[in-house]
Amino acid sequence: MISYEPFYKTLQQKGISTYKLINQFGVSRSLLDRLKHNKPISTVTLNDLCTYLDCQVSDIIVYIKE
Repeated sequence: MISYEPFYKTLQQKGISTYKLINQFGVSRSLLDRLKHNKPISTVTLNDLCTYLDCQVSDIIVYIKE
């Protein structure tokens, strides 16, 4: 299972709110909902998030063996 728990930790460490993601970077509320519920996202979206947050993929997702 892919978990986006590291995404929220990265946001907190960088001092970026979801409000800022929506208004400054144009991230949709539906994307944030997908992340919150560990639903799939595209690699393009993953790349965009890494660009916005200036981070690595591992700062956004983690694989958890079920």
